[in-house]
Amino acid sequence: MTSDRKPSHAAVTGIGMVTAAGIGAEAAWRTICAGGSTAAAPVPALAGTPADFGCAVTDFSRAGVIERRKAWRLDRSSQFAVAAAKEALADSGLDPATWDGARVAVVLGSGIGGAATWEKQHRVLLDEGARKVSSMLIPMLAINMAAGYVAMECGARGPNLVTATACASGTTAVGVARDLLRSGACDVVITGGTEACLVPSIISGFSQMGALSTRRGEPHAASRPFDRDRDGFVPAEGAAVLVLERAEDARARGARVHALVSGYGASADAHNATAPDPEGAGAELALKAALADAGIGPGDVDHVNAHGTSTPLNDIAEAKLISRALGERPAVTSVKGVLGHALGAAGAIEAAVTAMTLEHGFIPPTANLDSQDAQIEVDVVSKVGRDTHPEVAISNSFGFGGQNAVLVLTRA
Repeated sequence: MTSDRKPSHAAVTGIGMVTAAGIGAEAAWRTICAGGSTAAAPVPALAGTPADFGCAVTDFSRAGVIERRKAWRLDRSSQFAVAAAKEALADSGLDPATWDGARVAVVLGSGIGGAATWEKQHRVLLDEGARKVSSMLIPMLAINMAAGYVAMECGARGPNLVTATACASGTTAVGVARDLLRSGACDVVITGGTEACLVPSIISGFSQMGALSTRRGEPHAASRPFDRDRDGFVPAEGAAVLVLERAEDARARGARVHALVSGYGASADAHNATAPDPEGAGAELALKAALADAGIGPGDVDHVNAHGTSTPLNDIAEAKLISRALGERPAVTSVKGVLGHALGAAGAIEAAVTAMTLEHGFIPPTANLDSQDAQIEVDVVSKVGRDTHPEVAISNSFGFGGQNAVLVLTRA
């Protein structure tokens, strides 16, 4: 492989996922396409909080993924990342034993990092004193450690980066990974996002803000993007990892290509710490930049995998953006109706789902969309998915601080 070419497209040759919809990309895809929510109550770790339900990963096992003697040193978020990365690498057909590790980069996104470790050790500090705090506290909670451990597991000695753009972190990571390939700095990038924040302090904070759904009595119906009766997001955890290569390198080795990452754009609202620009003006800059980067016109977009958090403000602002910038043509879906909102990992999970949408030619439904909000004038896929074989898709992610990140993916 050479490093002096600057192609537009990055091939997605491997996908790995750990979500409440199942362990593994194919298990998650089946659940997402079925359109049933994974939210449940109570989540034991959230006992006593105002919102003790969410989309938790319940069947994750470290066995066979991380050596037992190492596992205790990794926060849950890092464990998810390592598991997803190993699946993605196996899917790609690449063998870390034979590659030049100096030409392999890791770029992962996370909004918060080792939240479970922080929560646990803070309790130890309060209950047992400073001398009982774990000596592994810092390396377990540090936001960069998921990327570090992924690199250690597969011998990736190239650039090792973490993006922290709130709920846009995973999308930002994939975009930065594509840019690294384009720059010639590496030949392979292991990229994505991870988050494990179903802990009392984080959930209580979101609850106090009024950001969460209050449908504790019917958690399966709580996440309802674009629906008239939506009342907030449902928190989730998980990870997704994609293996990116130059498209020509992937084809030369006969790799299966799920989809192509063809464009990336980022911007800031410069508007409010937590609320989106009500007209989506900042997000439009990212969308237009991504389309220009891909060399694709607005009229060519077939599908939008929306940020679609199920919050009143976000869904309306995003719908206005889509309608204004892309018109009524694209079929829109939000997988957060099924998966909940995995914060910094959400964009990576949705990039993986968008790649599978293009590969399978099937747009998954938006769960719990019983009555579309009259203010949302876009074509949202509800109840049943569509066999429409889209060629061009967009994946949107927006985050606190006015962070906006958009990917353009195209069919391979």
